[in-house]
Amino acid sequence: MEKVLEVNNVTKEYQMGEVTVQALRGVTCDLYRGEFVVILGPSGSGKSTMLNILGGIDKSSSGSVIYKNRDICTASERELTRYRRIAVGFVFQFYNLIPNLTARENIMLAAELSDKPIPANTLLESIGLSDRSNHFPSQLSGGQQQRVAIARALSKNPDILLCDEPTGALDFSTGIQVLRLLLNFNREYGKTVIIVTHNAPIADMGDRVFNIKDGLVDKVTTNTHPVAPEEVAW
Repeated sequence: MEKVLEVNNVTKEYQMGEVTVQALRGVTCDLYRGEFVVILGPSGSGKSTMLNILGGIDKSSSGSVIYKNRDICTASERELTRYRRIAVGFVFQFYNLIPNLTARENIMLAAELSDKPIPANTLLESIGLSDRSNHFPSQLSGGQQQRVAIARALSKNPDILLCDEPTGALDFSTGIQVLRLLLNFNREYGKTVIIVTHNAPIADMGDRVFNIKDGLVDKVTTNTHPVAPEEVAW
């Protein structure tokens, strides 16, 4: 399998007054193209910090993250901006849609960052919102807004989709719909999808599961038969 990211002994420290907080304490792993990965751990375990470093939002204190033979931990701000624009899509717990743009316009705005975008109409159809394409975020439910946020992230056609608690603000049935969209993107386009969650049942969907504990990868599990989103229960 082709490696899409190589993570080598990554640490992250934060200074809080006179106290040094170690959010990551030497994480090493390889992430492969086309994987559906779940990073599982309780609040404060370091999983969101790891996601931010993988996405080029934050830099490690030490160690490296290699993407296409380039260490993004030592990259310039210009290189990081390009990495975030081209290589990575982000989905967060809260939707962060631009309120004065329609669903279609939110998607199209992100697509302008890519030289190989997925058409907005294709994505609107895939998320089941073609008939709401001209609605503003305030006219959409929370689940519909999250689907638009996912379509916006996918419109760039990124190599890696990073999702931080994407079902955290949703009810059960809507959360299952969102997980189905993420899995469909992974399987249809062969892109790497990484979900950070504290919700243990979602781990059953992953090709591999990284359990994060106290800033370290405590355990890696391979699911030989990942379950469908519809089989997840929490």
